[in-house]
Formats: sequence, structure tokens, C-alpha cells
Amino acid sequence: MTYLIVEIFTVIALVLWQYLKSFVQFFFPPPRKDINGEIIFLTGAGSGLGRMLAFKFAKLGATVICVDINQTANEATVEEIKSLGFQARGYKCDCSSRDDIYRVAELVKNEVGEVTILINNAGIVSGKKFMETEDWKIQKTFEVNTMAHFWTTKAFLPSMLERNHGHVVTIASSAGLFGVCGLCDYSASKFGAVGFDESLMMELNAMKKTGVHTTVVCPFFINTGMFDGVKTRFPLLLPILDPDWATDKMVNAILRNQTILYLPRILTLFLWIKSTVPISTYHTLAEFFGTNACMDGFKGRPKKTD
Repeated sequence: MTYLIVEIFTVIALVLWQYLKSFVQFFFPPPRKDINGEIIFLTGAGSGLGRMLAFKFAKLGATVICVDINQTANEATVEEIKSLGFQARGYKCDCSSRDDIYRVAELVKNEVGEVTILINNAGIVSGKKFMETEDWKIQKTFEVNTMAHFWTTKAFLPSMLERNHGHVVTIASSAGLFGVCGLCDYSASKFGAVGFDESLMMELNAMKKTGVHTTVVCPFFINTGMFDGVKTRFPLLLPILDPDWATDKMVNAILRNQTILYLPRILTLFLWIKSTVPISTYHTLAEFFGTNACMDGFKGRPKKTD
């Protein structure tokens, strides 16, 4: 009994210290880590956020492995990075295929080296109501938005664990925190990605692998073309995010080993509200904030081909 009492007070003291530490770091964040010479495996690098992240990380001295199913767009990213004097390699990969992911992962290991930062960014969206979404699109959404994270992480995590050095980044969505009308398949896939990140983080913590970090990014809609046509009722409160601003925040969070990044920060408040109010109130607030109508004008990005 004495041991249990001591343990309880120790845990309370530790929790209070952690709260204080987090409060101080909010105003004085830890320094950004140096990624010069690191090898980054980045999916979805041919367009949107992936393309912007590739440039930002390459300029910091990392070798960026650009991966995309669209070979033409992907190679354009690689060639432009190289033209600026930075390091990049390109590989065509179908992120909905476990075998193709493992194939490309082996090529990267043999031709470039061991990946130290994995950024699971590739994603797709159908943008249809649940009963209007074809079965194959639902399956494809999960294969790209959720299952691909398992296969890329399985491919590269062992070397990170062996050296106790690495970083697994999950680009999820605010739709992985809040169900959105018209995004059943997308939301469910992103909820899965968020759950994957949290479970992986817990496993790494239990293994005492303090040098292997995880970051999950949960942004509101970003103006990259992927969600063209969506609307927000209160843009001053919940704006459609500028992609350059959003990717700057993502890079900063990764370099500071930040565990969770909500964009914008007000999503933290909405999460607290969701967990405390009655379900009926949650529905009332969703109607008020326009959640149930935000996808009504959805167009999405025009499909590109090689």
C-alpha cells in the first residue's frame, strides 16, 4: 500500500511537471533540429502539399525521395529541385498497392540509403455522399489514405528502431477528428490515419525509442485544388488555409518534433467542445458552423494523367 501511495504522488508530480513544461514550450518552443543529410521519403510529391513540402525540405539540406503515381508531375518536382542545386530522387509508386510500396522501398534503400524521415502525405478524396460513393472508390480511399501508412512504415521503421533515430509523419486531416457530411469514406480513412499515428507513438514510447519521433498533422481544408468548391461559413474563424502558410507550419512542427499539429489552432477548442457537449448540441453546432453543407459545392482537383 505504501508503494502504491508513493507511486500515485510520483505520477501526480510528474504530470504537473509535464503540464508546466508544455506551457513553457508553448511560448519558448524547442530548437529546430538539423536535417542536413537526412533522407526523406515523401509520398504525393507530384502536386499540392507534397510538392511544396519537397521544396522546403530540400532547401534545408535533406535528400528528398519524391514518390507519386503521376510520374510526369513527380519528375517535374524532382527536376526543379535539382535545378535549384538541391538533392532529390523520383520514383513512381502506386500507394494503393502494398507490393508496389515495398518494391519502391527496396529500390530506395539500395540506390539512396536508409530513410530517416517518412512523410505519408499522399491522399485522395471522392467527395460524394456515402450512398453515392462507388465501392471501389471507398476501397481505394482506404488503400491510399490509411493502409499505405502501414506499408511505408513497415518498410522503413526497422532501420529507425535499430539506430534509435527517425521520424514518421502522418499528414491526416481535421476530417480525421470530426465526421464531415459528404466525406464518409475520406473521414473514416483519416480517422484511421490519426489512430495509426497515436498507436505507433504509444508503441515507440513503450519501447523507450526516444530517438524515433512521430508527428500527425490535422489541417482544415487547404487551398491546393484537392478540395476546390468547398466552403466555410465563417472564414475568419475557420479559413480555407493558404498552402504556403500551412506547409511552413508543418515543416516547423516536424523540425521541432511536435507530436500533434492542428491547423488552425482553434480546432483544439472544437475538439474539447465535441468531447463535452451532448450529441444533440454537437449536431446543432455543426449546422450553425455549416459543417453539413461545406461539401455541397465540391469540385475537387481535375484528374491528371501521365
